[in-house]
Amino acid sequence: MMKKTLVIGSAVCDIVIPVDHLPSRSEDINLYRQDMTPGGCAFNVCDCLSHFGIPFIPFLPVGGGIYGRFVRECLEERGITSFCPAPEAENGCCYCLVEPDGERTFLCYHGAEYLFEEAWFFMLEKSGETDQTDSIYVCGLEIEERSGEQILAFLERHRSKRIFFAPSARICSIQKERMERMLDLHPVLHLNEDEALRFTRRGTVEEAGKALAVRTKNTVLVTCGGRGCGIFGADGTSALVSAFPVQTPGDTIGAGDSHIGSVIALLKKGYSMEEAVRGANRIASAVISTKGALLTDEQFLQAAEQIGRPGQIS
Repeated sequence: MMKKTLVIGSAVCDIVIPVDHLPSRSEDINLYRQDMTPGGCAFNVCDCLSHFGIPFIPFLPVGGGIYGRFVRECLEERGITSFCPAPEAENGCCYCLVEPDGERTFLCYHGAEYLFEEAWFFMLEKSGETDQTDSIYVCGLEIEERSGEQILAFLERHRSKRIFFAPSARICSIQKERMERMLDLHPVLHLNEDEALRFTRRGTVEEAGKALAVRTKNTVLVTCGGRGCGIFGADGTSALVSAFPVQTPGDTIGAGDSHIGSVIALLKKGYSMEEAVRGANRIASAVISTKGALLTDEQFLQAAEQIGRPGQIS
């Protein structure tokens, strides 16, 4: 039986706001539409794993308030039950400003979705659920928050698990001591070109990826937009897996989450790392071709049908 993936992170309400351009100081902009959709890095990864039929444990705090109720209803619709108790605090939300070319800018109001308690992790261990897992996904946003200490302590107790770490655009805001502890866990790193260059202060993606692979002693994945995704091995090898064209640009919300979620899923299905990245590129292309972070079952199947079997991807 396939072991589960533990997904640690947030589930939030994304408020998607199309704008002609990002506002400048003192400017007034009229908005003609906004959409509320479920989101959050961990939620998006859970949704991706669910599409692939990969068993997972959602460890997502969901609080109260209008955003908390919205998120809880969305989880119930998808049959996802978080293992975390419900915090008393209200959930926050994410305002997603989307420009005409699909690029997104986030304004995040953090609430209960980032308030992890140490007791919850001990409860998870006592339940035996951790024995049913072989991999863990965690986002950098949670490591940066005050409860990041609890998450790190849990991960350090489970070093034998395969850890996938997506630092996010806040990578340079994560406390140095916490980031060092995280990298000492030898995670598979997943980040984009801008994050890799800013964090390492290197001049090229090649230099940044190789430096990070040396530091983590593990594989580093660097997404590079339309160029594809770089794979950097701990043995010094590297490869660029080409992206797939976006036919009808939507927006980039959730593209990175769907990419790492797909990598995790395909690796568990027996694909090599390069094959998993190529398949993830297809899924991410489908996400960018839609509005918002999530694919419908039909959209996912259309994209997944183009992914060959292990050993047959070209």
